[in-house]
Order: sequence, then structure tokens, then C-alpha cells
Amino acid sequence: MHACYANAISLSSRVPVIYRHAHCRQSEPLFSIPNFNYYGGSRTLKLCRLKASFWESIRSGFLKNNSTQVIEPSTPVEEEEDLLTEEFILAEKTQPDGGVEQIIFSTGGDIDLYDLQALCDKVGWPRRPLSKLATALKNSYMVATLHSVRKSPEAEDDERKRLIGMARATSDHAFNATIWDVLIDPSYQGQGLGKTLVEKLIRALLRRDIGNITLFADSKVVEFYQNLGFEPDPEGIKGMFWHPK
Repeated sequence: MHACYANAISLSSRVPVIYRHAHCRQSEPLFSIPNFNYYGGSRTLKLCRLKASFWESIRSGFLKNNSTQVIEPSTPVEEEEDLLTEEFILAEKTQPDGGVEQIIFSTGGDIDLYDLQALCDKVGWPRRPLSKLATALKNSYMVATLHSVRKSPEAEDDERKRLIGMARATSDHAFNATIWDVLIDPSYQGQGLGKTLVEKLIRALLRRDIGNITLFADSKVVEFYQNLGFEPDPEGIKGMFWHPK
């Protein structure tokens, strides 16, 4: 699943990509994993209304005539936290020894930093200080993970849980979000898990009425994200970078 290396590259090779959402396809299977039984999500998605264009949505955040107005939040904090937190079995298969492996999707849970660092090592990402990883996760608007849970056929309470995927998003909590650090364990790549992880993250953001979703992709994997609804340079918009010279 080489398409998951979205943010482990130099600035010069990154392509800014913006998600242009028109509608949610309700009840459509997200993916197919060979030898796994697919389980649907724990929530029923409602059809999403048509989103405004990129600049129209940006402009809608400014009040006309520069007048000052207090706007009460439309969603209680408890409901917002509930929308950002979910966990369910994504897929399941029986092992040759009679054991069972489940793929668990979750958002809002804690991530072991050493497990995350080990996963980054597996995909060949450069090491980052654990303190900075912790800060990045803490300041993210949403963090989605995939875990492999293997259950022994001999003992029901014997479980081995392993982090096999992660993606996170930062946001202004109103209009815009950017997806970062999409990665899948190499031994689980090519099974549709990266696609599912990104789609689940997008749908979770859309439920919060965040319609402008961007990411930075290696030029080799732009097609992967285009198949998920992202567009390079929509409406002539160009991503620009500043970095130390």
C-alpha cells in the first residue's frame, strides 16, 4: 500500500490536494479485504448536503459589513466529542491455527508512542522525537487508528493487539481540515485498509460539517487520493510553502 506514504517526503515533492465533496454514498461498501469478513460501521450515515466551493466556504466565515456578532456553537461539546469517538470491528478472519484476527477501527483512543514509532520505522519514515509525536497527536483534531487483535483459540482472554495503521487530521473546528501521517503496516498493505482509513476519516470530518479537506501527497500517489475525491489545484488554487533556506 505504497499510496499511504502521504507525508513522509520533502516539500519539493509534495502535491497539495483538496477534497471536493459532493455527496455521501449511503450504504456503499468501503472496501474489500481478501479472506476477511467485512463488518459495517457502528453508525448510519445520513446523506450530506452539497458543499460550497472552496472559496465560497472560506468567505462564509466572515460577517458582512464587518459587523460584530456573537454566534453560539451549534453543537454541544458532549455531542462533538461523541462524533469524534468511535470504535468497531472492521474485519475479521479465522487463522489456520483456529485463532481469530480482528481489524479494529477507532478514533479518540490513546496511542502508544513506541508502537507508533515502530510503525513509522516499518514504512521507512525518518524518526521524530517522541515528545514531538506526543504533541502532534495531542493537538490533532482527530486521530484514527487500525489495530490487529489476534485471539488465541486456547484461551479467550489471550489477545495480542498491534497498531497497523494511523491517520490524523488538524482543523480549525469550523471550515477546514488537513490530513497528515497516513500510514499502513507493509504486511497489511494492498488490502484496501489505507483507502478505508482515509474514507472513514473524511466521513467523520463531514459529520462535523467540515467540507474543505486537504492533504499533501507524494507525486507518485496522487492518483490514489484522486480516486478518493481529492483534486490537485481545484479552481486554479496553488499550494505554497515556506521553509528555511
